[in-house]
Amino acid sequence: MIFAQRALLPQGWAENVRITVADGHISAISVGAKAQAGDVLVSALLPALANLHSHAFQRAMAGMTEHRIAGRDSFWTWRDLMYRFLDRLTPEQMQAIAALVFMEMQEAGYASVGEFHYVHHQPGGAVYADIAELSGRIFAAADLTGIGLTHLPVLYSYGGAGEQPLAAGQLRFGNDVDRFARLVEAARALARALPSDTRVGIAPHSLRATNPGDLLRALPIAAGNPVHIHVAEQPKEVADISAWLGARPVEWLLANTPIGADWCAIHATHMTEDETVRLAQSGAVAGLCPITEANLGDGPFNGPGWLAAGGAFGIGSDSNVRISLTEELRTLEYSQRLRDIARNVMVVGEGSVGQAIYLGAAKGGAQALGRKSGAIALGMLADVVAIDLSHPSLCALRNDQILDGLAFAASDAVITDLWSAGRHQVRGGRHIQRDQIIAGWRVTVQGLVDAL
Repeated sequence: MIFAQRALLPQGWAENVRITVADGHISAISVGAKAQAGDVLVSALLPALANLHSHAFQRAMAGMTEHRIAGRDSFWTWRDLMYRFLDRLTPEQMQAIAALVFMEMQEAGYASVGEFHYVHHQPGGAVYADIAELSGRIFAAADLTGIGLTHLPVLYSYGGAGEQPLAAGQLRFGNDVDRFARLVEAARALARALPSDTRVGIAPHSLRATNPGDLLRALPIAAGNPVHIHVAEQPKEVADISAWLGARPVEWLLANTPIGADWCAIHATHMTEDETVRLAQSGAVAGLCPITEANLGDGPFNGPGWLAAGGAFGIGSDSNVRISLTEELRTLEYSQRLRDIARNVMVVGEGSVGQAIYLGAAKGGAQALGRKSGAIALGMLADVVAIDLSHPSLCALRNDQILDGLAFAASDAVITDLWSAGRHQVRGGRHIQRDQIIAGWRVTVQGLVDAL
């Protein structure tokens, strides 16, 4: 049981709230209650966010790609370095890296993750004896950390728009639709050993990595689970798809697929106003990754247009160059301020920007992962996070300012406890498996020092 001096419920802040958890779900909420023996006592309790987009292995590259090369650096030059890096990774290293990433996410306040998993094979493209070998490594990391997992095996068949052949660095990704279906089936079989909140959806990587026929053939493999896809991240991508298919990526998806509330459009950065409105109205979630989008020079998302059209959004850490929930939130808002030369942008009408982006991301992230979470309410998964209101960055704030302080003034150091579907994984600001995970990470990085 959890006893919070304050808790943010759907109707607003409440005091002296006691939460009962059963089978990973919130089974009772008492307001104005008294703490009982054995309760976990916390200062303030919030619905925990989902991290809706992660490539866990890229965490081990952090700090290795910030050296300018001759010419103009871009997403595409970064991608070439990433391909060289991943060709060195073993299954054991991928598992250790993923465990560190998932632990860091939970210590930052994320209760769940959407792992957009596209490394499936051995270096050179040979299939492992177990086609789901590397998915199994992600599952082992999730099991160790206790994070809620929506696993998203990626369909990646081509090296670029127009069915270009896979290049050397992409061979570990490659599957046709039939082999992809077998991979997803094998991953779902392995996932049955994980907690019941685990989901396995699909992720057609992007239009440039598939083709129209294969994409439409692959969609039924989702079987009611989430569908995630990269769209319109870079101007070159938009131009390449337009030249090939005669339509921009989002324009093509809206006209040719059943895109809707079970879809997550990752990045969706370079859209027209019409695409922005129509995609928002489709019910799909915009998967925004502000730190990575800034790091890769992607450009800012059209936040005001998306919100005005009623669009849902969530946040993800993507390349995991920096895992910080508070920094993702403020980077999202600051990207809008820098573009528009304005303040307090990511809110409809008047009100708290911190509350708008935090609760918006909580709701949208849960939707994107097919996860019954995003609010502290009866029947919801107990994905909850505790913050310390006595921390200097929060102690002077009224209730209606707490989420502004969290988003714009605090660091992740204010996180004291976190539960993923009722699993109490962070206590006193530290993950319960931190020492074991860090030891595994140190062994891994010693073998990767000269990767780039």
